Amino acid sequence: MADRDVIERDGIPVTGLVRTFVDLASILRPRLVERSVNEADRLDLIDPPTLRLELQPHRCEPGVRPLRNLLDRRTFRLTRSELERLFLPLADQVGLPSPMTKQWVSGFEVDFFWPDLGLVVETDGLRYHRTPAEQARDRLRDQAHTAAGLVNLRFTHEQVRYQPEHVRSTLLAVVDRIEARRSA
Repeated sequence: MADRDVIERDGIPVTGLVRTFVDLASILRPRLVERSVNEADRLDLIDPPTLRLELQPHRCEPGVRPLRNLLDRRTFRLTRSELERLFLPLADQVGLPSPMTKQWVSGFEVDFFWPDLGLVVETDGLRYHRTPAEQARDRLRDQAHTAAGLVNLRFTHEQVRYQPEHVRSTLLAVVDRIEARRSA
């Protein structure tokens, strides 16, 4: 263990957060490590993107690979346009027509809009949906769409990138429900 990993608190040597997470990831199940990372983020001790960046000096240590795997699903490094480009083929695969993009709907710019279905889809990367203010704006947007009678779906980066079947099945179920209501 490098000297940079040890700090002193009240005369007691302790490891810093990054070292602690590397060590935890080498012995604990991913779910427990994720819980610890989430708690550190909630307490504003370190956020997942910063933790991911600070792993570089530890790159050869046993806990780094599992910790990176966990963080890569959470740090949402894709830009908005990259995430949106990943989403479009999923919508196409369930038979949706090409959506309108970057349209103003209910007073908000949306990622994807199918006016014939009354369907709005947002793809949420952490970069644009992390702060409490951004999350509050997302809720206002969702409420405005619902009040206008639209169906509003949100998919996270993790879902689009790592759970495409979930995204496809959700889209298909929602579109089927919309079309069934029209037929009734």
